[in-house]
Amino acid sequence: MSRTLHDAVAAVRAALEVAGIEGAAGEARLIAGHAAGIARERVPISMDAPMSAAQCETALRMARARAARRPLSHLLGYRDFFNHRFKVSDQVLDPRPETETLVLAALDAPFARVLDLGTGSGAILVSLLSARAETRGLGTDLSEAALSVARENAQAVGVAARCDFLLSDWFGAVEGRFDLIVSNPPYVALHEMPMLEPELGHEPRMALTDEGDGLVAYRAIMAGVAVHLEPGGRLLLEIGPTQAQAVTEMARVAGLENIRVHLDLDRRDRVVSAQMPPKRD
Repeated sequence: MSRTLHDAVAAVRAALEVAGIEGAAGEARLIAGHAAGIARERVPISMDAPMSAAQCETALRMARARAARRPLSHLLGYRDFFNHRFKVSDQVLDPRPETETLVLAALDAPFARVLDLGTGSGAILVSLLSARAETRGLGTDLSEAALSVARENAQAVGVAARCDFLLSDWFGAVEGRFDLIVSNPPYVALHEMPMLEPELGHEPRMALTDEGDGLVAYRAIMAGVAVHLEPGGRLLLEIGPTQAQAVTEMARVAGLENIRVHLDLDRRDRVVSAQMPPKRD
């Protein structure tokens, strides 16, 4: 009996619905289309396309993994973020739509040299460099595996010639000054970890939590920002929705000014921005 993409979508959807996956219909189309080698935008008009037994088995294997709460992006191997498609794996934090708030805020003003602390997949840094053709950047991370993924993404988007990647514990191995510093650090407090969605259990733990109060990374960044941020330069940090007051106070104590909290599309506190005072005569 011949099988079609429509049959595979129906089988995958059924498996996902039994597992309680929200948006099972849409995810089923993505999984079956991926197994069939059909571009996601062509799936709706390709339902009669034949699928081999091997392709059907691949789709069902992916469905079983998704039903076990493995992130869809890990199964597909990519995540669309801002204006590009980024390679992702279980070695990097999956870039999420709310982080685009940070990218948009960073693009509100010009910059020539940007530092991305804890770059992960490189999605923030690569997005910024792609949007500003004359800029250069540096991405740091504690994971060499993550840096490898970031390098691949920089190459794929065409900005590899304008950025470097460095193994570093925050500012530990960083030299020089930047007029823009950005970071999406691990901000989940240890006591909050059991409350996270199960998909996050497949992502690197050190990219999610500091094993403490969720503010350790911000303290480290504020301790070094004066040495590495140019006068008049900007610092932008993604935060958890309950951390705005604590992080803005850290920025004030660090001597930064023009401190502002930016909301994401769900109207939650998402980014704290601040500026190093300019040189005064």
